[in-house]
Amino acid sequence: MSFLISAAHAADAAPAGAPGGDYMQFLMLAGFVVIFYLMIWRPQSKRAKEHKNLLGSLQKGDEVVTSGGIAGKVVKVADDFVVIEVSDTVELKIQKMAIAATLPKGTLKAI
Repeated sequence: MSFLISAAHAADAAPAGAPGGDYMQFLMLAGFVVIFYLMIWRPQSKRAKEHKNLLGSLQKGDEVVTSGGIAGKVVKVADDFVVIEVSDTVELKIQKMAIAATLPKGTLKAI
């Protein structure tokens, strides 16, 4: 067993580090930040901006679909809520943020 212990003491010291190691770590970190920005942050902010413009341009008579899948025609627009007509006798009051998309005119009649 003593021959294993002496071999452990005779091991060389670890090298100080590869030249440019710190530079490569910084380069990898910068690469991850760029990829994060291009793949996650930028598209998400673009989608949020488009949704904000959609909600700002809502007006009476628009045909919309909610995030829950309910399709209807806008009857009344308030600051935070919208009243949509789902059928001739049913009107729903929903939050503006729940509206996912607007539909082309006449889509509800075709359904």
